[in-house]
Amino acid sequence: MLRKISRLFVIKTRFEAFLIIYALALGATSRGANYLTQYPGWGGKLLFLACTGAVFMAGAKILDCLKFERAAREG
Repeated sequence: MLRKISRLFVIKTRFEAFLIIYALALGATSRGANYLTQYPGWGGKLLFLACTGAVFMAGAKILDCLKFERAAREG
């Protein structure tokens, strides 16, 4: 039973990865918009860029891991 539930939290395809990256991006831009209102000026802009930059790094890592796992299964 726990194995079936744990399979829900495993990213299997690139489509699932892109959906998760999209959700991360929506959250990051929402958080960045809050930072822009709380910290006007350069501070808010830098925090906004940090939020979106984290999504780019996380997305790249997710896609790389999928590629690595596929190569490990095939060979």
